[in-house]
Amino acid sequence: MKQKVLVLGAGGQLGRELQRTVPAGVECVPRTRAELDIADASAVAECLADIQPELVVNAAAYTAVDKAESEKAAAHRGNAEAPGVVAAACAQRGLRFIHISTDFVFDGRASEPYRPEAATAPLGEYGRSKLEGEVAVQSALPEALILRTGWVYSSFGGNFVKTMLRLMGERDELGVVTDQVGTPTWAHGLAEAVWAAAARPQLQGIYHWSDAGVCSWYDFAVAICEEALALNLLSKPVKVRPISAAEYPTPAQRPAYSVLDKTSSWRDFAMEGVHWRRQLRAMLADFKELADA
Repeated sequence: MKQKVLVLGAGGQLGRELQRTVPAGVECVPRTRAELDIADASAVAECLADIQPELVVNAAAYTAVDKAESEKAAAHRGNAEAPGVVAAACAQRGLRFIHISTDFVFDGRASEPYRPEAATAPLGEYGRSKLEGEVAVQSALPEALILRTGWVYSSFGGNFVKTMLRLMGERDELGVVTDQVGTPTWAHGLAEAVWAAAARPQLQGIYHWSDAGVCSWYDFAVAICEEALALNLLSKPVKVRPISAAEYPTPAQRPAYSVLDKTSSWRDFAMEGVHWRRQLRAMLADFKELADA
């Protein structure tokens, strides 16, 4: 008998990839934001009663980092209230819950990868709302699994990789921030990590997942250009110029260093980390294949 898993936020990058990577023995039931308001306790309770899943995965979030500074109520509702509502509903029905969080719960002042137990100190509203969501989840359902990630991209939706491809197709030169360092995460690999965690019901608490390796946004952009040229996704090379974050001010302050320590995830999920450059190459090949289909 298949394990029934309800995936919330099914229209987003991770939600789409979760549906593409469903393992044998799992029945994935997707729900998009349009189909279910997960901040509505009665709607969530009705959904769980109707579907009767054994596991709920929350891939839904308010992810507009800069807009969150002016849309605090929306960010709080999506990232803090909603996860708590779902966790409470799962607790009431005795269900497992996996919730996706972010590297933005950290302030970026570290000099080595952040371990799951590291002190949190978000810099902006997005990170604050996500941290409040973590607290709400653990308060309602201490057995929940929280998986933090960062710099997520995929063939779907809006993300840094697709933005760079568009701009590189339009311009001869781009300035990209070089003093913010982290690790890109292909949503396809993140989805596989979620399914690995789902297959291990004994796991709970906070884990980290991103691809292996470290880079700046500038390094990432250079790699995107090189890999896209190799796949003929770009017709000509584009000059990528390193700039400081101060030269590219944004409404939200971002952590200068947000590399996550994945040691416990690699061990407990029984998965090896794949270097971000290999994952980028795979995503661009996937993107090209989807575009050509």
